[in-house]
Amino acid sequence: MTEAKINDKVKVHYKGFLQDGTTFDSSENRQPLEFTIGHGMVIPGFEKGVIGMREGDTKVIAIDAEDAYGLYRDDLVGVVDRSRIPEDINLEIGMVLQVRSPEGGVTNVTVSRITGTDVTLDMNHPLAGKELLFEVTLVQILQH
Repeated sequence: MTEAKINDKVKVHYKGFLQDGTTFDSSENRQPLEFTIGHGMVIPGFEKGVIGMREGDTKVIAIDAEDAYGLYRDDLVGVVDRSRIPEDINLEIGMVLQVRSPEGGVTNVTVSRITGTDVTLDMNHPLAGKELLFEVTLVQILQH
């Protein structure tokens, strides 16, 4: 039986969860995730974990933060004056906003603190700094 390797296109079902058991993503009730191993289409640790699996195999992959969404970076957190946020936005902790960079790109930021005059915005991915666990089933190797 063939094992998945770099450059194989594969289909997998998965459930992503944290150490405390909280599920953050799943392909349940959806089509399997399809990607080519080694092409950077999914986080590095996920790709590495699928290598060597055979069709029908299921396993749990533990992925350190460095091989997932990176370490949490304090330099990606900033405080802005509340007046810079449009008045029609009813700010709440945990709310995700889109901000435009001077170069014209758009970045998602999470509101992490609100005071009377300031708003703290966090550009880290919500899963940055966390070890992730994925239960993965290799459904099919499409091409090798």
